Amino acid sequence: MTQNRDVLTDLGIAVRAADEKGATGPVALQVSEQFGLADVFLIVSGSVERNVQAISDGVEDALNEAGVRTVRREGRESGRWVLLDFGDLIVHVFHQEERDFYQLEKLWQDCPLIDVASLPAAGDDAAAPTAD
Repeated sequence: MTQNRDVLTDLGIAVRAADEKGATGPVALQVSEQFGLADVFLIVSGSVERNVQAISDGVEDALNEAGVRTVRREGRESGRWVLLDFGDLIVHVFHQEERDFYQLEKLWQDCPLIDVASLPAAGDDAAAPTAD
């Protein structure tokens, strides 16, 4: 898959927004070859239910402010596993216990990792990075 610059920019916005709300363990996976409905999964963790909710709200708000429409939101009320669907980008915000139990990274281990540290900043005109 050739990565869409917009998806990587959106991913960068999501990673930064999650980090600002105290998310831990960000992992981005290029899932387009195995999952035809999206290009990228972002998986992050929160320490308690309120933290998971705050992270999901922060990510959604930041992406919506950048003009990215939320297609679907699931699980926010429980604060254990929130799924945010932005079309090409799907964000999973887990309570750490749920993340340890479901192990999405292991389930999708055949998917290439995307180095979240090399993501473009909003408005960055640099060439899009490639997946590892």
